[in-house]
Amino acid sequence: MRYRDRRDAGKRLAAALVDGGVIGPDDDVVVLGIPRGGVPVAAEVADALGAPLDVLVAHKLGAPGNPEFAIGAVAEDGTVLVDDRLLARIGVPRSYIEDEAKRQLAEVRRRAEAYRRGRAPIPIEGKTVVVVDDGIATGATFEVALQLLRKRGAGKIIAAVPVGPPDSVARLGSVADAVVVPLQPAEFYAVGAWYDEFGQTTDDEVIAALDRQ
Repeated sequence: MRYRDRRDAGKRLAAALVDGGVIGPDDDVVVLGIPRGGVPVAAEVADALGAPLDVLVAHKLGAPGNPEFAIGAVAEDGTVLVDDRLLARIGVPRSYIEDEAKRQLAEVRRRAEAYRRGRAPIPIEGKTVVVVDDGIATGATFEVALQLLRKRGAGKIIAAVPVGPPDSVARLGSVADAVVVPLQPAEFYAVGAWYDEFGQTTDDEVIAALDRQ
């Protein structure tokens, strides 16, 4: 099993959500795509479900001296999530977290405003939120994004991605109410290996997907 492109993946992912009974008839659904590559997939899911589409823009908080090592994340509404046990273990002061969160929040809000072009974020409080990316590898960033949504008051959280390795998919089950990943190869390699076409998604494509809603 492979996907032709992100649109094909989105259509098949939507079918899996509907056929699996994950979305109920009374669910008030919002679909959130993770920029950039997750948005074209999410657009197809939103179309199939008749649900509004928005972006989930967040950014990891990097450790001192090692910005690629995530110790938390910040969402565009200012919600900050940190791993307190990790912070205690590596000795990161709260003052650093506050400064890093402010710095990353400015970039997160800039990106969100550019994608929405002035539109307000769609409220998620109490709603069934389907979070979509084009695939996961370790799933760590995706997991943090789900935790942020829980902290922001989402009612039911559904993690939906076309492809990911079984161990990473299992991790998502600890933070999502339901996980839908149609393709879970034991020999994973990389997300792009399971698409015939996997070019980089541009900012303009993200904006176009949101505009068509």
